Amino acid sequence: MWIDLRSDTVTQPTGAMREAMFTAAVGDDVYGEDPTVCALEDTMADMLGFEAALFVASGTMGNLVAVLTHAGRGDEVIIGDRSHTFLYEAGGISALGGVHPHTIPNDDDGTLALDAILEAIRTDNIHFPRSRALCLENTHNRCGGTVLGIEYVDSACELAHEHGLAVHLDGARLLNAATALGVPASELTRHVDSVMICLSKGLGAPVGSVLCGSRRFIEQALRIRKLVGGGMRQAGILAAAGMFALSHHVDRLADDHRRATCLAEGISAIPGLRLLGSGPGGMPETNLVYFEIDRNAGDDASKTL
Repeated sequence: MWIDLRSDTVTQPTGAMREAMFTAAVGDDVYGEDPTVCALEDTMADMLGFEAALFVASGTMGNLVAVLTHAGRGDEVIIGDRSHTFLYEAGGISALGGVHPHTIPNDDDGTLALDAILEAIRTDNIHFPRSRALCLENTHNRCGGTVLGIEYVDSACELAHEHGLAVHLDGARLLNAATALGVPASELTRHVDSVMICLSKGLGAPVGSVLCGSRRFIEQALRIRKLVGGGMRQAGILAAAGMFALSHHVDRLADDHRRATCLAEGISAIPGLRLLGSGPGGMPETNLVYFEIDRNAGDDASKTL
């Protein structure tokens, strides 16, 4: 049997999730009248400790809307050089918002060194773009699904806020981080100014993400969502999948982590393959397993795949 392990995005909705979508109460979300969308937004805001939330079509849209809400044309955001927003979101913050990404290196654990963040913050000078926001990612995709701990996130937020910067968290897999740490997700968002969380990754919904922030932030983000074509009508059909996932799939993320570890252990036993996780022996911290062919192992390594 062929098992597709390219990503946690290739999952299919369960029968129960499809039934929830089929029976969802709907309205016109552009008018703020879809009860299922409103319920999802309220649930996510409460879960993560924010005043308000906004349903968006994708994680990329959520990050784009967040950055364009925090920063304007000619402003700058500080962001990791291995971050999803910098590498895999089509340069949208620059192409659509005129926002300049100031990249600094991600360490292998997904963090940005606090000294590097401090050095990247611009002084007030007409020759420089204004530093408006710091962008973090938790879990960190390209660093192997690594988890940013509470103490680090708090310290990065404190530093950013001391210098007048907002903090946006790409939390596409934030619930994986919370599961790995054994803490409520709100502990990882308590000092950030906005967070985006995906419903279509480990949670198994077919589409959708949610952006959370203050009520004032979300009011402005709603205008930006409209600007980028993200206004949806009877979107409760989609939001219902997210509501179902929050009720039934969060506790199952720990199963994903255990299975990822089992897969990684099997890969580590194959000659010529090398794990790329940040844990001991390259083991994964959460649900992402990265490995490579050891080019020094000879021709037999290529044949293992």
